[in-house]
Amino acid sequence: MIEIKARLVRTDSIYATGEYVECLIEFIHKIPSGSVVNNEILESLAWASVQLHCYRKTNISNQDKMLEMVGKTALDAVTQAPGDVVVATKPKILFCDLKLQPNESKTYFFNELVPRDGPPTYRGHDIKYFYKLTIATQRVKSKVQTLTVPIRVLPIPLIARTDELPITEETNDELAPTNPFLEKKEISELEISWHHLKNVTARRAPKFYRISNKRGYVGRFCLFKPAYKLGEDIVGSLDFANCKVRCVQFSVKLQLQEIMQNNGGNRSSNNDFNDNSSVNSLDLASVASGVGSEYMHKSSTSASSKDNEGKTEPTGKVTTHAISHQVSYALLQTQVVVPIPLHVTPSFRTDSVEVKWRLHFEFVTSEMMDFGTKNPEVGELLAPTEIPVETMVWNLPITIYPANPLQIYAPSQAYTLLIK
Repeated sequence: MIEIKARLVRTDSIYATGEYVECLIEFIHKIPSGSVVNNEILESLAWASVQLHCYRKTNISNQDKMLEMVGKTALDAVTQAPGDVVVATKPKILFCDLKLQPNESKTYFFNELVPRDGPPTYRGHDIKYFYKLTIATQRVKSKVQTLTVPIRVLPIPLIARTDELPITEETNDELAPTNPFLEKKEISELEISWHHLKNVTARRAPKFYRISNKRGYVGRFCLFKPAYKLGEDIVGSLDFANCKVRCVQFSVKLQLQEIMQNNGGNRSSNNDFNDNSSVNSLDLASVASGVGSEYMHKSSTSASSKDNEGKTEPTGKVTTHAISHQVSYALLQTQVVVPIPLHVTPSFRTDSVEVKWRLHFEFVTSEMMDFGTKNPEVGELLAPTEIPVETMVWNLPITIYPANPLQIYAPSQAYTLLIK
């Protein structure tokens, strides 16, 4: 009996595109308890290989027929999981003709680069992307056996290349005193991308949005930055001073939009991130009257977006991941804090699906500006028994980037396979 154990070298099972996945694979010739150990009985394995696969599983029947299986090998019939293979690295052979004595074990080290152009791990309504390390081996005169190790992949967009570094940095290095005994450290492409993402998500660019409906001015919302990382809090402020219509209560939902590309779309990778920092705030300050639907975007256009009248952007299927609710009838100013979970997928786009994020506001407004009548006997303020209210919704798009995989807690475990 042969036991195969696979364990990731890192303590977590989350990786970014462009990182190396490292795994230790151990092959053990186990003897059942109570059996007599005979050193002359050897277990033989003909070969073993490891390969990284990314699968796509979808409920949509009209998929792009031009997408073919990547990296076809002779193991496709065995290693094929439910879904289409969209990324497949070249299989690496661990050994050929391995012979193990009783209770003997052999450990092999495997590493593979996660492709930069691959999609991230995503589990949506109509489409799913998932990654697996496939360990395949064959016992002599037996069928091929496989062991899969699932991992989570976060998308790191390709921001810059090493040859795009400014020339001024090279000049400064040449003029500075150098130590001939130290090796010059080269900056990798992944480090440049991480540095750029830190700058984008840390950049403060406050934008103010005037909230109003057909009855008058409701308030002003301030969003301090348009780009966030996983695990951060989306912080904004609402100012109801000098309002003509009172906001009784409001809620803010963090929603994910899954938009399927039915026509195949333009072939693009997860590098196509949307930078909302350059979006005109007037185009985003449109307000809708009435209760909005989860699957249709019913919003009235503002004066600055009349040219786009009649053009409705697809909303797709919407999933709410966080919500913040406040009663603001007697408030002049308040703060909005919406946390971003660590288990969600950042913004990305492929030829099959586009994932966007937005803040969905729901305001309950009323034209009753007074807080009630004073009770002459007690001197307290009596709240009105009935308040005529209206509800309006507003969607504000944002961009969510990935966080460092080492900052996300996802302990890895050992995976085993018994070959009897």
